[in-house]
Amino acid sequence: MLLTHGARSVLRAAKVAEGAGKQVCGVRRWALDVQARSNHNKAACALANKLARICYATLRDKEPFGEATVRLLSKKVSRESFAMPA
Repeated sequence: MLLTHGARSVLRAAKVAEGAGKQVCGVRRWALDVQARSNHNKAACALANKLARICYATLRDKEPFGEATVRLLSKKVSRESFAMPA
């Protein structure tokens, strides 16, 4: 429930920033694109889902969000759970 409320807040703030002519990027841009394709409630649920996945990944990897994508991808590939059996 808290992630859903947070997602609604992010959507509202992103919409206000976009209306004021400020640059919107990252997860906020993605959320506004989802909202443009569907409705506000679906976009809020999709963003809450994405926030939950980000929270899980930061706890699992013990690294802050926003690190270089290449480094995270190489770490993901080298994880034992994703290793192909020999």
